[in-house]
Amino acid sequence: MSIKDTIMSIFPEESSLPSEVQLKEINQRQYLAGGRLREWKGPVQDVLSPVCLKTKNGAARKKIGSYPLCTEKESEEVLQAAVAAWDCGRGEWPCMGLEKRIRCIEDFAFKMKEKREIVVNLIMWEIGKTRKDSEKEFDRTLQYIYDTIEAVKDMDRASSRFSIEEGIIAQIRRAPLGVVLCMGPYNYPLNETYTTLIPALIMGNTAIFKPPKYGVLLHQPLLEAFAECFPKGVVNTIYGEGTKIIPPIMASGKVDVLAFIGSSKVADILKHQHPQPHRLRSILGLGAKNAGIVLADADMELAVKECVTGSLSYNGQRCTALKILFVHKSRIDEFLTMFTAELLKLKCGMPWDADVALTPLPEGGKCEYLDSVVKDATALGAKIINADGGVFNNTFFYPALLYPVNEKMRAYHEEQFGPVIPVASFENIEEPLNYVVDSAFGQQLSIFGTDPDCISDLIDPLVNQVCRLNINSQCQRGPDVFPFTGRKDSAEGTLSVSDALRCFAIRTLVAAKSSDVNKKILTGMVRERKSSFLSTDFIF
Repeated sequence: MSIKDTIMSIFPEESSLPSEVQLKEINQRQYLAGGRLREWKGPVQDVLSPVCLKTKNGAARKKIGSYPLCTEKESEEVLQAAVAAWDCGRGEWPCMGLEKRIRCIEDFAFKMKEKREIVVNLIMWEIGKTRKDSEKEFDRTLQYIYDTIEAVKDMDRASSRFSIEEGIIAQIRRAPLGVVLCMGPYNYPLNETYTTLIPALIMGNTAIFKPPKYGVLLHQPLLEAFAECFPKGVVNTIYGEGTKIIPPIMASGKVDVLAFIGSSKVADILKHQHPQPHRLRSILGLGAKNAGIVLADADMELAVKECVTGSLSYNGQRCTALKILFVHKSRIDEFLTMFTAELLKLKCGMPWDADVALTPLPEGGKCEYLDSVVKDATALGAKIINADGGVFNNTFFYPALLYPVNEKMRAYHEEQFGPVIPVASFENIEEPLNYVVDSAFGQQLSIFGTDPDCISDLIDPLVNQVCRLNINSQCQRGPDVFPFTGRKDSAEGTLSVSDALRCFAIRTLVAAKSSDVNKKILTGMVRERKSSFLSTDFIF
């Protein structure tokens, strides 16, 4: 069977679905506000899976549930719940000792772990991620929670002492910022939502989180855990069309921190909706057009392996994906031949199929968009190198390897966020370097080569353009203890296990002149544990 034939018949019949992945519709009618699950009786949004099922009338996306289409009224409700829980910094949660907050997070992690199977299944059905990657996302998120707990303990130990400088006694700790609005992306709807939500909470902030448009229902099994594990109003959820429900929240001026992962265009809109943007702290993970540069002396087998994985893991729907490849002209034919051979090894199928690599895409109209990018490139002189590249069926798009691409083509500039692989050749290293310099993005870059002198000559200028330079490996976020950020239009703020804690808190100190009276006051407060902030105890 040809690749095209495989793609045209790729979708299963419902009767053939494995029993372990069969899913009853989840028609969510609740949102979390003020510590209670509120019933929703208004309009809803149907959730259609990227997985299509064969019917008498052809393949159609399977409906797997629905969620509330909340209004400005509910936006105000969840906002007021978060504001009340913060209570100008006097609320139960921000004033609670760190040890108690950690216990709440641990209780939530325990309850979350019990929901692993249903959440993993929903990740597969909602966004088309393979079972292996869906399990990895869940497990990595859980581990991130535990790592965050250990990191905040380390931070607490480091600050559990008084400093005396120039006759001033002070204790310096980190204090919460206030109300946080968390908005995660569809490609990592659990992990990247929680990598901002959990550190925000553990530092004492209250939060509102809006799930992404694709990847909503997978949060539903965890709503009760949020309600049970945290004081009322500490965690609140809102659902619906972002353009309707988010502007009232931002325009109120009561959001202190915006944690958003998405496009820079949307981030700019959100920030401008705040009446006092100078008072808004923003932690933003935005777009990227990460390049891979394959030098003349590269280990081609290694380079191709990493470039295939880097450009096509989760169908290329990652901000850290390799989205354009520059290959030295002397090696381009070898590279394209080997890359095409590796493409043929990638199994197409449904998310739960064994060893599957390429799966359906969740975004409506995504295949048509990718097709337009490919057609634009071919009209301007590029060729589709691999057989049946760019063939699509409903929500499934087979990868298209394009060569040669140039600056006139959309594929050269646009962040395609899907299985289209633009390749350009170069003779002078200045060509890919100029691309990186001129790019609006500055997240990561991969270099493939074996000459230490050549690579070292590239490192110093390139680390001033991107925030992570990968040598002989694909671009990636992990390990989570490493900083994850970007220059230019790619990010604002830094996320890692420890950096995120700093993002959602501010250094604050209590100070007094080193007099006998003040020493007595401070000693008494510490000994009698009268303050959660002033303390020399620390958590093991």
